[in-house]
Amino acid sequence: MTLQERIDKYLTTEEVARRYRVAPATIRYWRHIGYLPDGIKRGRRVLHDPDVLDEWDARQAGAAA
Repeated sequence: MTLQERIDKYLTTEEVARRYRVAPATIRYWRHIGYLPDGIKRGRRVLHDPDVLDEWDARQAGAAA
């Protein structure tokens, strides 16, 4: 896997917002209150690993059952 492929794997705040069908401000708030898993800060951007979000989704679904 090239460096660019590894970088492209990560999701921006806007992409995470589209994934959960909420506003980007909601994603920032969720991060602030600790609801969403921490992202990786790169400069001014916060990037999210989709694998971590998939695991978080599975835990959320398990807690709702």
